[in-house]
Parts: sequence; C-alpha cells; structure tokens
Amino acid sequence: MAQDKFFRTNYTINCGGELIDLSQPSVMGIVNVTPDSFYGNSRAQSDSELVDRSGQLLEEGAAFLDLGAYSTRPDADEVTEQEEIDRMVPAVEAIVKAFPKAILSIDTFRSEVAKAAIHAGGHIVNDVAGGTLDENMFETVAQLQVPYILMHMRGTPKTMQQLTDYENLTQDITFDLAAKVQHLRKIGVNDVIIDLGFGFAKSTAQNYELMHNLEHFHMLDCPILVGISRKSMIYKPLNISPEKALHGTTVLNTIAIQKGAHILRVHDVEAAAHVIQIMHQMAEIS
Repeated sequence: MAQDKFFRTNYTINCGGELIDLSQPSVMGIVNVTPDSFYGNSRAQSDSELVDRSGQLLEEGAAFLDLGAYSTRPDADEVTEQEEIDRMVPAVEAIVKAFPKAILSIDTFRSEVAKAAIHAGGHIVNDVAGGTLDENMFETVAQLQVPYILMHMRGTPKTMQQLTDYENLTQDITFDLAAKVQHLRKIGVNDVIIDLGFGFAKSTAQNYELMHNLEHFHMLDCPILVGISRKSMIYKPLNISPEKALHGTTVLNTIAIQKGAHILRVHDVEAAAHVIQIMHQMAEIS
C-alpha cells in the first residue's frame, strides 16, 4: 500500500476517555440552536428538529457534532450568557439522550457556557475567540480536561471585520497561535486543535492567502481544523447566496485536505465525507 501522502500527521485526542484517531481527516457537522445563524439549514429550533438534524449528520459520517447557541456571523447581535446556557444545555442533553455515543463540540467563547455544557455531556470546547473574550476560558478548559479548539479572531463578531490590518498575515497569526498553544500546554491542556479562523477578522483575499499557506501551520504541532463551509469567502466572489455555495465549499475542503487538514467543520457532512473518501483513494496510488 502506498504511503498516505495527504494524511501524513498522526494525532489522537481524548474525548471523555475515548481516544479519537485523527490520522485520517474527520468531519465535524454543524448544529445551530440559534434563530439567526447565516445558513438557515443548520438551525434547529425544537428538540425534534435538533435530534433529527443530529441523527442525519451522524448517519452521513460526522465524527463530531458542533453545537452553537450564539451566532458568530459578522454583525451578529449579542446574546446574554444565561440565554446562551439556556439554549445550549438542553440541546446537549437532548442529543446525549438520543445518541449517547455522539461526540459533542461546544461552540462558545464563554467559560461558564463551556463548563455547563461539558457537565451536561459535551466533550470538546470550540472557542471562536481563542480566549480573547473570556479571561477564564483557558483555566476552565484546563480544569475540565477536554480538548480545546483554539481559533484566531480579533475583536468581536460585531467588530471583527474592521480589524483586518496585519503586518504579515501568516506570520502574525502564527505568532498569536503559537504563544497561546504554549500557554495552554503549560497549564495542562493536553489536546489543542488550531483553527485559523477563516472569515473572522480576515478579508476575502486574506482568507485565500491563509488557505494557500495552510501547510505552514503544521509547525505548531497541533491538529488543524478548517471551517470554510458556505462562508462569504466562497459566495461573495461567485456572487451567489450561501444556499448555493456547496460546490465552492467542496473545492476548498479538497484543497484543505491536500494541505493536511485534520477536521473539516461543515454544514454538509455527506459532501465532506465524500471528499475525504476520494482523497483517500488518490492516496492509495503509488
């Protein structure tokens, strides 16, 4: 068998005592329990919708479900911490009851939301702010002893698109993430996954520059999550809506796998799973 040239870095993460192998890419399916996420088909407004969508994503091949209770689209309205907890915790409990073996990622930048959701049955904390919006987040994750997705962002969802000035985009983001990875490891966070934050405090051109340079970030010695599903970096250049951005998403997910991404965070799990299967077939050729 030919050496797998795409899936070349082996990592495992500990999710609730189970070691998850990331030596080949995995898919993370998006489930939003918010009324205003930018892509309507990812929203679940009732327990039955939540369970149905979760079941569909798992059946299509999702290794993880990413639950969000606070929309982080550009210019999104703020949600109080208690409202986010009130949305998130019942959602976690409903999915755990329906799918006890599902691995749940908690999409929040608030440490108290993360704590409540992990105690309710979640397994991973996915922080779009990379610790910048809650000074207690890093210590909380260390205490919870769960994997942490460290994303690069500047400002808040309301202000981030005014904060796109960098001296050197790739270098600046590398330095920012490297310092945080070092600190997280020092305080006992064993499993850190990095996310470059496509669409967060980056222009369209900057998003494509980061994708071009994705391989550079392997130097941080962490699994890499790529989340570009149906984002404006796809639909704006094509002059289409998010609803029509699946083909562009598939192209960029293919490029991300070629460059060594370990997790694809997507709205459309089946399409992403097919990308991984086809890339694996290519890797079998000597």
